[in-house]
Amino acid sequence: MSEKFKKEIYDVDFCVVGGGMAGICTALSAARNGARVVLMHDRPVLGGNSSSECRVHICGADRNTRIKNMRETGILEELRLENLSRNPNRSYSIWDLVLYQKVITEPSIVLLLNCSCLDAEVEDNHIVSVSGWQTTTQTMHRVKAKIFADCSGDGILAPLTGALYRMGREAKNEFNESHAPEKPDSKTMGMSCMFMAREYDKPQNFDPPEIAYRFDRCEDLPYGKQGHSWIEMGYWWIELGGEHHSIYDTEKLRDQLLKIVLGVWDHIKNRCPEKNKAMNWALEWLQFLPAKRESRRFIGHHILTQNDIESEGRFQDVVAYGGWPMDDHNPAGFYSASMKMPSTIFYPTPSPYGISYRCLYSKNVKNLMFAGRNASCTHIAMSSTRVMGTACSMGQAVGTAAAIAIKKSILPEDVLNHIELLQQTLLYDDAYIPWIKQKFPQITLQAKLSASSGNPEPVRDGINRPVDNESHCWKCKEGEWISYSFVQETFVKRATLILDSGLDKLITMSHLQKDNQLTHLPDTMPKKFRIEIKQNGKWRMFRSVENNSQRLFRCEINQKIQAVKFILEKTYEAKSSCVYAFYCE
Repeated sequence: MSEKFKKEIYDVDFCVVGGGMAGICTALSAARNGARVVLMHDRPVLGGNSSSECRVHICGADRNTRIKNMRETGILEELRLENLSRNPNRSYSIWDLVLYQKVITEPSIVLLLNCSCLDAEVEDNHIVSVSGWQTTTQTMHRVKAKIFADCSGDGILAPLTGALYRMGREAKNEFNESHAPEKPDSKTMGMSCMFMAREYDKPQNFDPPEIAYRFDRCEDLPYGKQGHSWIEMGYWWIELGGEHHSIYDTEKLRDQLLKIVLGVWDHIKNRCPEKNKAMNWALEWLQFLPAKRESRRFIGHHILTQNDIESEGRFQDVVAYGGWPMDDHNPAGFYSASMKMPSTIFYPTPSPYGISYRCLYSKNVKNLMFAGRNASCTHIAMSSTRVMGTACSMGQAVGTAAAIAIKKSILPEDVLNHIELLQQTLLYDDAYIPWIKQKFPQITLQAKLSASSGNPEPVRDGINRPVDNESHCWKCKEGEWISYSFVQETFVKRATLILDSGLDKLITMSHLQKDNQLTHLPDTMPKKFRIEIKQNGKWRMFRSVENNSQRLFRCEINQKIQAVKFILEKTYEAKSSCVYAFYCE
């Protein structure tokens, strides 16, 4: 008797393919703005390169705090703060759980894990559906949707739908990019396999397996002795693939990378002149899923270039931002050292620089969007935009735009006619867009703003973080208050606060950072506070919050009041804190 495989069909508003950091932010932002979403991901855990399978730390425009107060807020900040609250020991499996729980508890998202997208139905340059094979259930899942987003990294929907894309490096003269090669080629940046090591209280031997390569001298490795001094977690320069096909050759490249990893560890343990420093260390984890940097890049209505980045990307339709250097890895990867060439070149960029909305939807497939390293950029521009913090910024913009398009029954390209709505919705959700101010409701602008001390006006100036030398906040101590009073009793739907999550601190989880990485919530974060409302001439406590762990706080009021007040009761040990925004609607 033959048995047919099970089939499931979904009919939703929005389908996101790829559950890395860009895909998570895309799906969550769309769902929270009213769309019914399916998130299809081909791995058992979410997070992509940041997950327990790869363990790459999330870099972004703040360059690990070297650029102060430029950290990505919005959904990524929410996830990072949740991780600080729940994961003080920096366990990557708990990080997986934080991401999984955030997605699985969002009521408008259907999550399909272990489900690899392998087919698409296209009619008249519109995607009708995509199909994915779920290995754990041997089920074919077909998802019909109005709009689709490819956040898969490798851009799987490009070959499946006929969407225009590029792969490789553009010639210098195509976009007048000074960092590009003279002639175009198919070379890319490679992929890396890393490791984690643990220190014990007695010596640990390492007998390399037969497959391990052998490196007798420090000079055989990129950056010599200096390059392998930090051994708790492995090295990004264990990288291959740029001179191969970074998709089709992944499995054989993984095999080679593991041989190099084992050879490097053998060198550290048995052959390095400073091997005694590693005497008590042993391997704890090996990366079997390579972390990729580059493969397909979709062609959108605009292709972001080196020149766009260097001129700060001051687009009228800016919806996301970056700031990581143009970090262009040598295609030879690990073997660039033997060629006497640097493994990567860091070309300077401003931080921040803006990313155009037109880089986030397809030029020829009308209902296809994308975010992450497969967005519409040249190779040189993508060497900056590829990092996960920037991918999250793009992802939140894509999800929000998709939700707007669905509400208005328009295509992604038509959201360009509603760009202010998109920008203001992103700011409302605490995403940051350089040079764009949040516009507050008249109920906030016309109310009387008072505080127990200091100047409270910055909480409604529309800039919700420190920028340059301006703090844009009301500074407060425990016991101090800030309030809005209305000319007459007024219906208030909700009050929103943007609090102090220490944007100058390093909160991304990593085993590569040493001294300045937080493993607890920032000291300046308000831990305990209360909201009071005034009715009939009397103040009363409306809501008390304890053990707060988030920067964005909304309080549903839904009644007529004369005034509303925020009172800081306790921080996480700091002497003072900041309120960056306080408004009513």
